[in-house]
Amino acid sequence: MKIRPMNGRVLVRPLEAAEKTKGGIVIPDTAKEKPREGEVIAVAEDAMEDVAIGDRVIYTQDGGTELHVGEQKIVFLETDDLLVKYVETDEIPE
Repeated sequence: MKIRPMNGRVLVRPLEAAEKTKGGIVIPDTAKEKPREGEVIAVAEDAMEDVAIGDRVIYTQDGGTELHVGEQKIVFLETDDLLVKYVETDEIPE
């Protein structure tokens, strides 16, 4: 099955939160924060100027709708729910 977003929407595969802290403490599932970072896996045609497939983004905590396609969890977001897109640069602009 193929899913194609429409009306400026984006599909994002959430990146999993860390299982342990840097100090080695294991975080139980009930205490983990909901992931807010992910990889764009599909983009509506009218949202192509904002993001592209493969971009890594940060989105609002309560934004979007979670879907399960087979074993995979994805988040269906509007482009307004996207906060940051990672961009590779040699230095931080002033």
